[in-house]
Amino acid sequence: MESVARGGTRWKRFAVVMVPSVAATAAVGVALAQGALAASFSISGQQAKVSVDRLDGEGFVQYGTVNVKHNGEKVPVAVSAFKDADLRGLCQSVVVPVPLFGDVSLKLTAGNDGKVVEAKNLYIDLDQLDADATFTNINIGVAAGATTKGPGIKKGDAAEQLPGSFAQEADKAVLTDVKQTSWATSAGTFKLSGLSMKVAKGKNECF
Repeated sequence: MESVARGGTRWKRFAVVMVPSVAATAAVGVALAQGALAASFSISGQQAKVSVDRLDGEGFVQYGTVNVKHNGEKVPVAVSAFKDADLRGLCQSVVVPVPLFGDVSLKLTAGNDGKVVEAKNLYIDLDQLDADATFTNINIGVAAGATTKGPGIKKGDAAEQLPGSFAQEADKAVLTDVKQTSWATSAGTFKLSGLSMKVAKGKNECF
């Protein structure tokens, strides 16, 4: 951990920013299994690979929770959320296995050639993240229900029922050379400038 500016912290090539939060999802998972919590929405069985050249985020928060697949299987995730985020060089790919046909890939790109992808109240449910990151005025170990810098726990998320679980927050987060696998993404608004989408037979992933 290296201080790069007053109130700033840089982590070089971190992977899943918040291991304690992911571990804390065990308690959420138990409560979910017992029917004490409700998931915000059912997720599909496919993960998306997402790469971003640079993400500039304002109002950052991250906490652990559990997603539920359409078949009822529970998946622990870390939720990274931003009040506002600008993304450059965005790529998202999903590979879907089709019976009697094989794999089909859907790849989406945006924010290239000087264009910027803009998002508000962005929530990303992920289980793997690699990037170079710099945080400004970061608080690590804050209770998820007491965070004030980011957009807060997503409405309907299982973590809403465990407001004392581990979280971290920062005024600003800058991530570069991002590579992540995610289960779900949601946003209040998501402006995809320079959008290009391609479907192809076989595997055609972002990384």
